[in-house]
This record gives sequence, C-alpha cells and structure tokens, in this order.
Amino acid sequence: MLQHDTENKTQQQGRKPANNGDNRKLMLWIIIGLAAAIVGLGAWFIISSSSQKRALDEAIALKEQAELDASERELQNAYDELNNQFSNIENGRTLVLDDSVKRDLTIKYENARLQVERLQQELRNQQNMSAAEIKRLKDEIATLRDLLRHYVEEINRLQLENDSLRTENAQIRDRNQQLSSQVQETSRQNQQLNERMTLAERLNVTGLSLTPLNKKGKQEKNVAKAKQLRVVFTIPQNNSTPVGAKTIYLRITSPSGQLLGNAGSFSFEGASVPYSAKTVIEYSGEEIAGITIYWDVNTALTAGQYTVELFADNFRLTSRSFELK
Repeated sequence: MLQHDTENKTQQQGRKPANNGDNRKLMLWIIIGLAAAIVGLGAWFIISSSSQKRALDEAIALKEQAELDASERELQNAYDELNNQFSNIENGRTLVLDDSVKRDLTIKYENARLQVERLQQELRNQQNMSAAEIKRLKDEIATLRDLLRHYVEEINRLQLENDSLRTENAQIRDRNQQLSSQVQETSRQNQQLNERMTLAERLNVTGLSLTPLNKKGKQEKNVAKAKQLRVVFTIPQNNSTPVGAKTIYLRITSPSGQLLGNAGSFSFEGASVPYSAKTVIEYSGEEIAGITIYWDVNTALTAGQYTVELFADNFRLTSRSFELK
C-alpha cells in the first residue's frame, strides 16, 4: 500500500515537465493568432479608411461641381437679367432731353454693354469654370449691376425733371395762350376804341343837297338843261376833330355809274381816287353852314339817280343819292 502510493507520486512527478511544454506552445499559438488578427484588423481598417476617404472625396467633388454648375446658371441668369435691364435703359434713354447728360449716359452704357458681352463670351468659352473665376465674374456683374442701378436712378430723375418741365411748359403754353387771348381781346378793344376815336375826329356832314342850275344860276327843273350842279352842306361843331385847313373832295356819279368830271385825284385807303371838284375850308371846331361846291356841266346829263360823295382827312364823310328829273 505504501509502496503503491510512492509509485503514484513518482509517476506524477515524472509527467509535470511534459505538461508545461504543451502550455508554452499553446500560448505561443495564441499570441501568433492574436498578432495575425491584429494585423488583419489593421489592414482592414487601412483599406476601409482609404475607401471611405475616396468616397468622401468623390462626394465633396460632386457637391463642389453641383455648386459650380448652380453658380454658372446663376451667373447666366444674372447676365440675362442685366442684359434685359440694359435694353430697358436703351429704350429709356430716348426720354432724356438733355443732350450732354444723354451723351454721358450713352458712353458709360456702351462701355458697360461691351463688358457684359465679354463676360458672356467667357461663359460660353469655358465649360467648367473654377470657383475663383465664377467669383470674379460675379464680382464684375455685381459692379455692373450697381452701375445699372445708378443709370436707372439717373434716368428716373431726368424723367421726373422732364415730366415736370413738360407740365411746366404746358402750363406756360396755357398761360401764354390766355395772355395771347387777352392781348388779342385788348387789341380788338383798342382797335374799336381807336376806330371810335378816329370816327369821333371825323367831320360830320348835315343838310346835304344836290341842285341843277341854269345859266343864270337859278334852279333848273330839267337836268338835261342844267349848266351847273350845286352841292350844299353843313359841318356841325365837333370838339374831337382837329382844327385847321380841311380839303373836301366831291364825287358826283351819274345814273350810269360814270364819274362826272375829272378834276384830279386824292389818296384814300391806299388808293388814288378821282374826284369831280373840291373846296378848302378852315375848321375851328365850330359849325360851318352853307358850304357850297359847284361842278360845271361838260357832258350831257340825263334824268335819273345821282350819287354825291364827300371825302376829307382820308374819311368818306357821307354818301347820298338824289333823283333828278
């Protein structure tokens, strides 16, 4: 029994070294496996990170390209809007009346238009522009937009001034028309007044008569036998008539309309008028009665209606018809 226990202990002590060696091998393999796993994980992480970076770069590039495309479209729309506004300005420039202002706006306008056309050509020539180029073009279009805003404000200001001037001119025309009407009315009234004053200065004639006379100076009932025709009249008092010597011209017209005699002519309303006889009186503003003018018969007279006219101071003093038998 004792011997058996001793043998068992001896056998157990003899197997211990063999178990320690196996453990070391197992630990070694475990370490190698862990190292391989770590290396694999590292490699997978590196590969995964590189793939994610490429995907991220591609996403960023797509986003940037989309932003550039949107910027290009925005730039093109901005140009189109600017070009339309320029066209409106070109139409609005015709409303500017001031030549110097219009000329200055035209020069600036044409320079700005050329710059916009150059920008548009750059848009057409470049399929894909960089962000820096788009920003530069945006800045230039923004500058042009500010310039355009100034043009619009200037044209609006000039248009308001022109509207104000047109309104003022219309008011002036209305006032001038009113003044012209007033002047015409005043002129007409003055003319009437002058005519009345002129008429007031004219000599008046009353008591006009026409009498055939025989060779003895007596009244002849048969005009065919008359040797003279006598015209008698009175000039009443007229304080408005200028005083002084007055030449009175007599015209006697036969029934056939022929002037009797031709003693000369006088000026009347710009024409030279022949007369039958004349007399000169000295007028002092007082009445002169019984003024007589004779016409010696030098042609055959016939019965009928004779017309007597008296002229003085470029006036027709009177005109009256007489029936002679």
